[in-house]
Amino acid sequence: MKIGIISFAHSHAHSYAHALQSIENIEIVGIYDDNKERGNEAARKYCSNYYDNLEHFLRLPLDAVIIASENAKHHEHTIAAANKGIHILCEKPIATTVEHAREMIDVCKKNNVLLQIAFPVRFSTPVGKGKGIINSGEIGNIVAIKGTNRGTNPGGWFVNKEDSGGGAVMDHTVHVVDLLRWYMNANVKEVYAEIGNLISEDEIDDSGIITMEFDNNVFATLDCSWSRNDSFPTWGDVTLEFIGTKGTLSIDAFSQKTDVYSNDGAHWDFWGDDMDAMLVEDFINNVKSNKNPSITGEDGLKALEVALASYESSSRKQPVEVD
Repeated sequence: MKIGIISFAHSHAHSYAHALQSIENIEIVGIYDDNKERGNEAARKYCSNYYDNLEHFLRLPLDAVIIASENAKHHEHTIAAANKGIHILCEKPIATTVEHAREMIDVCKKNNVLLQIAFPVRFSTPVGKGKGIINSGEIGNIVAIKGTNRGTNPGGWFVNKEDSGGGAVMDHTVHVVDLLRWYMNANVKEVYAEIGNLISEDEIDDSGIITMEFDNNVFATLDCSWSRNDSFPTWGDVTLEFIGTKGTLSIDAFSQKTDVYSNDGAHWDFWGDDMDAMLVEDFINNVKSNKNPSITGEDGLKALEVALASYESSSRKQPVEVD
C-alpha cells in the first residue's frame, strides 16, 4: 500500500511516520509540506520524496494520506485528497469550524473515501479496559464524570488562532469529549465553560474548566489546560473518574510508566502502549479491508462542536446548547 503524509506541522506526524515504517508492505511514497525545510528534513528522515506542490503530490499513486497540517488547513487538504479518491487519516480536531467539518464529511462520502479522525487515546489499554468495565454494568449507571487533559503549551502555530482555531480548549477538549461519547454512546447537549489566559504570555486561552451535560443526563467536568511547566515529569495527562450508582472507576490513559527520580529531578519513563502506532495500524487495516472508519468524521464533528460551544459559553458567560 502506498501512503503519503501531508505536512509535518503537527509533532504526531513523526510518530505516524515511524508507525508506517514498521508495517509490512507499506511505502511512504511522498511527503507534502508547505514548509520546504521541514518537508525536506522529513523526506530525508523517512526515506521518501518531498513535494512542495500539493497538486503534484496528489498525482502520486496514493492509496491513503495522513494529514498532520495546522488545524485550519485540514479542510483544504482533506477536500483535495478526497476529490482524488484518496483515503484519509486526519489529525484532530477535524477542522476549526463546523461548516468546514461538515463539508469534509460530505465530500469524503461523495467520493466513497474513508475519513478517519486521529483520536489515538481510544487505543490505550487502560481506556479500553475502562470501557469494558462500564459496559458490563459493574459500577452501575453513570451519574457524573470528572476528566482532565492537562499538558504543556506546545507554542508555535498552536498559539496562533488563525492556524489552530483556539488554544488549550480546542487542543484538549476534543480528545476527552470523543472518549466520553464513545464510552456512553451519548452526546453533549449543553456546555458551560470558563476559559482564560492565566499562565502563558501568548494571547490565547491556556486554561479552561468545562461542564457538560449529556443527553443521557450525565454531567461531566473537564480541566483542559496547558498548565504543565517545563520541569513537570511529563508533557501532560488524560484521566477520567466515573461516578456510578454501584461504584467508581478511575482511569489514567498514561499510567503505564515508571517514576524515575535522580539528581536531575523527576521524570516519567513511559513503557506502555504506542497509541499512535495502534491508530495508524487500525486505519491501514480499515483501508485494506474496505471497512468503515473506527473513528468517523461525525465523531470529529461532535467533538469539535463541544469545543466551539465552550468558547461561546465563556464569551457569553452562560450555558450554551450544542446542536
